Amino acid sequence: ADESSGYESESAERSASASGTRGLQRRARTAFTSEQVCRLEKTFQRQKYLGATERRKLAAALHLSEIQIKTWFQNRRMKLKRQI
Repeated sequence: ADESSGYESESAERSASASGTRGLQRRARTAFTSEQVCRLEKTFQRQKYLGATERRKLAAALHLSEIQIKTWFQNRRMKLKRQI
């Protein structure tokens, strides 16, 4: 099954790459709502790494893709590492 990453420009990017003229398009940055960030932060405080099951449940609860959850956690761990 083709899973969407949640990016608005994804379909435009696919059609552009299919025709061979990709151009300088970039993926739109995901704008997380304050509720989503709060829930992600609370989950991160409990566990720094999510398994597939937890990631799937959190993605469904927050209406995000699993890739967005995975990337957010990777970025958050790097932020914590820089702070330390």
